[in-house]
Amino acid sequence: MTKETKADKAVKPNKKDEQIQELTTDLQRVQADFENYRKRVELEKEYAKKSGAEKTILDLLPVIDNIDRAITHVPKEIADNSWVKGVTGLTKQLDKALDKLSVSRIEAKPGTAFDPDFHQAIQFDEDAQGDTEVIVEELQSGYAKDKSPIRHSMVRVTRK
Repeated sequence: MTKETKADKAVKPNKKDEQIQELTTDLQRVQADFENYRKRVELEKEYAKKSGAEKTILDLLPVIDNIDRAITHVPKEIADNSWVKGVTGLTKQLDKALDKLSVSRIEAKPGTAFDPDFHQAIQFDEDAQGDTEVIVEELQSGYAKDKSPIRHSMVRVTRK
């Protein structure tokens, strides 16, 4: 049998050193897994919050549409009535509330260039001549949240 020197002991790891290295590696892996889990949970919470807000907004849009239609069809003889003016003020309040949620109406006035990213063409004038497609009439307002459409504007389109 040969005698081990101090140099041989330093090169040859003992069982405790191997076990410490193995446990250290396991701990590092667990820490990395936990950090990845924490980040994933944060992303899921953000997504749930965002999609919940969008769903709530989408549920309110038909109410806003109905108020807009009611205002559009107010008879001229009662247009100056204080009650009618109050109802008209509702749309301004709703627009301010939507603005606080980073929601804005999509521009779709007659003459605006048609953009399929924000507008949905419901009718198209096939007989029109021209190089560009423009909006003739907005049939239903569209809305965007943080400049990304959550509901496209429904429009009639022609060529100009």
